[in-house]
Amino acid sequence: MYAIVDIETTGGKYNEEGVTEIAIYKYDGHEIVDQFISLVNPERPIQAFVVGLTGINNDMLRNAPKFHEVAKRIIEITSECVLVAHNAKFDYRILKMEYRRLGYTYERQNICTVELSKKLILDQPSYSLGKLTKNLGIPITDRHRASGDALATVKLFQLLLNKDSEKEIIKKSIRKIPTNQLDNKLIRILEEVPSNVGVYYMHNEAGEIIYIGKSNNIRKRLNQHFTNDSHKSKKMRQEITAVSYESTGNELLALLKENDEIKKNKPKYNRALKKDVFNYAVQSHINEDGYLELKIMKASLVDEPLTSFTTLKQAKNFMEMLTETYGLCQKFTGIYKTDSSCFNYSIKACEGACIGEETPEVYNERVQEVLKRFSYLNKNMILVDRGRENGEKSILLIENGKFQGYGYAQLNHQISNIDILKNIIAPMPNNRDAQHIIQSYMRRKKNIKIIEF
Repeated sequence: MYAIVDIETTGGKYNEEGVTEIAIYKYDGHEIVDQFISLVNPERPIQAFVVGLTGINNDMLRNAPKFHEVAKRIIEITSECVLVAHNAKFDYRILKMEYRRLGYTYERQNICTVELSKKLILDQPSYSLGKLTKNLGIPITDRHRASGDALATVKLFQLLLNKDSEKEIIKKSIRKIPTNQLDNKLIRILEEVPSNVGVYYMHNEAGEIIYIGKSNNIRKRLNQHFTNDSHKSKKMRQEITAVSYESTGNELLALLKENDEIKKNKPKYNRALKKDVFNYAVQSHINEDGYLELKIMKASLVDEPLTSFTTLKQAKNFMEMLTETYGLCQKFTGIYKTDSSCFNYSIKACEGACIGEETPEVYNERVQEVLKRFSYLNKNMILVDRGRENGEKSILLIENGKFQGYGYAQLNHQISNIDILKNIIAPMPNNRDAQHIIQSYMRRKKNIKIIEF
């Protein structure tokens, strides 16, 4: 659990400032679950330049609660949370200072989104909150007011969690879970996870990831783990301290993230990903007569497949669908082995490419339609699918036929502006498994939106 904080102060000498406004959003990694926002009477004058910056003046704070009046609420909302702030050293120092004046020691683990951004979002001209959020397409209102800045930090932190492929943020927060919360741990875990599509991570007491999985219904899948009588499931149940998860909004991102993060984290209870999940592939080539042929081959022999399949039957069914849908020749899709005309020609379902009656130029136009629909070789394109919540879209970026990574956007200009889009993308390796997963999904899901650029 995270407490995302922004504090405005009076300004002045170091450790002599006073809080004028505070906003705290309690964030569970997926949504805001509680909040506290208040002006605060600092019992000291505000510096003139701060008034000009924030718009908060002494008259506005005359009847506001003093810090000792809000101190209990701040402790409650930040209890058992990791404190998150943009330039966390400042906000954490101010909180510790105010509590020290009350004779209380305030301590929280804290995360700085400035430092995280420098690590996870490289080569930005500035890491100030205003300029960074602008370059990421994150809207920010009431700049230099606690609530507006804290809300923008929530959005930024959500993006950083998404980019944290090593899961260092989550691992640190898992280690903060007190042991007295672990009674009836499996029931508690099931109550805390959603029935959404996504990826889940099982952690041991040290916060280490011991298993990664994906499901269209995370809660249902975890329940299966917890009720399974296999030796492996029993051992996992003994070690599990917590389960974190990432809702992905759609199956494609769940598949890609599971594939990538098992490779990165190598959890002890995940079997190594099989190299032969996609055994067969379709490749295109031009024959000696100039016709584009589509051919089923062993996937290991194809460097740049049109698409790929687990079984030979799936590949053959796909070829039959293409032949019928696009009016292709059975001979040139490998369905009908012959040195002359194919069977479909005899029933007038083929235009005669197999015997030269249809020219390569005319026939190849239809094959090019297939290549355009199912291949992203040498293309620049964005795949747009469902996001994690209403109004949000998931985006996959492909440049020059290479998968770059994924992200989420709520505003159209975040998708249409390629520079902003590249900033919000979480990079992923463009390996053979990722290519197979994307190609297979594009083949199966006809409603996925494809934007070429």
